[in-house]
Amino acid sequence: MLLLRRCRSLTRFGPLNTQRNPVAPAVASCAVRLWSSGGSEDQRSYRHAHGPRWRHALAGLLAGTGAVLAYGLHHHQADQSDSTSLQTIEKISTPPIFTQEEVNSHRSLEDGVWVTYKGGVYDITEFVAMHPGGEKILLAAGGALEPFWALYAVHNQEHVLEILSEYKVGELSAEDQKKQQTVKSSDPYSSDPVRHPALRINSLKPFNAEPPPEILSDSYITPSAIFFKRNHLPVPQVDPDSYQLRVEGLSEGVLMLSLKDLKTKFKKHTITATLQCAGNRRSEMNKVKQVKGLNWGIAAISNATWSGARLRDVLMDAGYYPDVSQWARHVQFEGLDKDVTGTTYGASIPLNKAISEDGDVLLAYEMNGEDLPADHGYPVRVIVPGTVGARNVKWLGKIIVSAEESHSHWQQNDYKGFSPGTDWDTVDFKSAPAIQELPIQSAITMPADGAVVDRSDEEVTIKGYAWSGGGREVVRVDVSVDGGKTWQVAQLRSSEKEQAPAPSPPPGQAWAWKLWEVTAPLPQEAQELEIVCKAVDNSYNMQPDTVSPIWNLRGVLSNAWHRVKVKVRED
Repeated sequence: MLLLRRCRSLTRFGPLNTQRNPVAPAVASCAVRLWSSGGSEDQRSYRHAHGPRWRHALAGLLAGTGAVLAYGLHHHQADQSDSTSLQTIEKISTPPIFTQEEVNSHRSLEDGVWVTYKGGVYDITEFVAMHPGGEKILLAAGGALEPFWALYAVHNQEHVLEILSEYKVGELSAEDQKKQQTVKSSDPYSSDPVRHPALRINSLKPFNAEPPPEILSDSYITPSAIFFKRNHLPVPQVDPDSYQLRVEGLSEGVLMLSLKDLKTKFKKHTITATLQCAGNRRSEMNKVKQVKGLNWGIAAISNATWSGARLRDVLMDAGYYPDVSQWARHVQFEGLDKDVTGTTYGASIPLNKAISEDGDVLLAYEMNGEDLPADHGYPVRVIVPGTVGARNVKWLGKIIVSAEESHSHWQQNDYKGFSPGTDWDTVDFKSAPAIQELPIQSAITMPADGAVVDRSDEEVTIKGYAWSGGGREVVRVDVSVDGGKTWQVAQLRSSEKEQAPAPSPPPGQAWAWKLWEVTAPLPQEAQELEIVCKAVDNSYNMQPDTVSPIWNLRGVLSNAWHRVKVKVRED
């Protein structure tokens, strides 16, 4: 029966891709071979006793994303019936012993997928076959799990160790364990820069953090030290003297540019632009229903001045000409940050955005008038104003003009929006376009949710930010203190000067946010205020009033009316 259940699981979930196709016969037969006839009687007994009760959750451990880990935890609830008692496990006297050479031979679905961790050997074949993130998990096949664990330290937790233990099939030979111990593993995050203690940390490795909201709205230009940090991998150490940017895909062959070339061959341009993570305000979606990803508050957004060479000028220098657009559609970017397998962060943007004279896409080497900080892409990063932060690739190493989007995981299988009715059983990442421009957004930074105001003050001052993607200008912010029954229009601030609004930017080039403020009288006899804000841009796009209709399994594009509740304290 256990074998039958395993086969049904393979058929249900399908192999290695995000579409729910039936598993290939070869994979199914492989699973039968592995679980019925493969190995000795001791191996089969040990496998049975250590049946993969938590089979779906290991992907988070290997793939290193909260989304994939949570996917597994969701399915764990349906598979507890396969669990084997600890008493049964204790009856297994001696686990099978495997050599590293034997483990190395299991690196595919056909041959089985095995990994080692702290002397144990784990067979995750079935799990990889059924999981949409299987291709990334296969990167660890045949080798030690420790480097992946060091890279994705967020999963170094007791319950994940328990999950992994369910896949154990034996032990690594003592000789090979000694060999592994002689190889010193280093922490890939040991050279990460020091961060400001005011930041509110969402994950340490990789480092992801946001400033306190009340600090965020204190300055139109966000200081680099408290600008939100969004890293997917360890921060690379790049020597500016030997740095080379590779540009390819155009008629003149490959163009190599040093940092000095970027600074001297091309005119320096400066823009003020807001960057926002696709997961900003994800915590509000979590309150409706659990989503997958870092639990960002309202401050995964910041505003800075950026200086560098225009991407358009660099592409022209590399041989771009108008006929290129007959076959090319995208410009791909690859970062210098990489995981233990050498896989680098990547993304792409439409070609027409990259070459537009009004697109203002920069290869930036300065932030707020200084060299880029390490956390923000030193020595060069892409700034794609009006576009989701994920496309603003840091530590830029390569630019490719192409007919295709980037094949990166972060372009193809992440940062996409789906219907509220789509879940991890039905999601098909290929069915949704990658997020580029972001929708209209606003949030209240002061007062904080749960704050208290005195009745004797007679009024409350409310502050926040507003921004819209695609260069659309925010033209109005409406604020209510009674949950949306009545409204006031906030005063907008679009420059570093406290009260003076800057002239409107050219149409389609409103890259920076607007800070806003309003002072509202306290409603008589109200013991609690529900403060609400909503923004409107110059295309008259408006924020939805509630989260539920825009909820999605990745928790991205969260832009419903922002709400905080404040107590009124009587004298």
